[in-house]
Amino acid sequence: MSAPAKYRLHQSIGYQMSVTSRLQERRLDENLKAIGLTRIYWCILLAVDNEQLVHPSDIAEFVGIDRTATSRALRGMENAGMIARQAGGNDRRMRAVEMTEHGIGLLKQATPFANSSNAVIQKALTAGELIGLRQVLAKLRDIEDKPLPRL
Repeated sequence: MSAPAKYRLHQSIGYQMSVTSRLQERRLDENLKAIGLTRIYWCILLAVDNEQLVHPSDIAEFVGIDRTATSRALRGMENAGMIARQAGGNDRRMRAVEMTEHGIGLLKQATPFANSSNAVIQKALTAGELIGLRQVLAKLRDIEDKPLPRL
């Protein structure tokens, strides 16, 4: 019986995607941290402001994290004065999320950081490669059927 082929870590697609993702995350995270944001907080601010999402379950789905992680992040953001939560509509248990002036200011500060981080990747690839990369990444994400507990 022959031995299984050796696993070559650096040739693994999973390893290469992980390292590439971590480099991109680090580039953005360092800038966000300097203004008091995490990547999850940043994504939630985008969901509320850009997408006009107000319900935690909609925000969780947009960001791609589970409801527990979203609730924890919203609590932290509310404590930090980035968002406010109000009883929403007829169901008093439902809490609608809205931006505060502080949250709006943080979003304005963070947007250039995100644009700059994305520009690094866009400069390295052709337009066709970017389209292909987005398609491949979407296809690979579709393999999973449940959200991440955190980003």
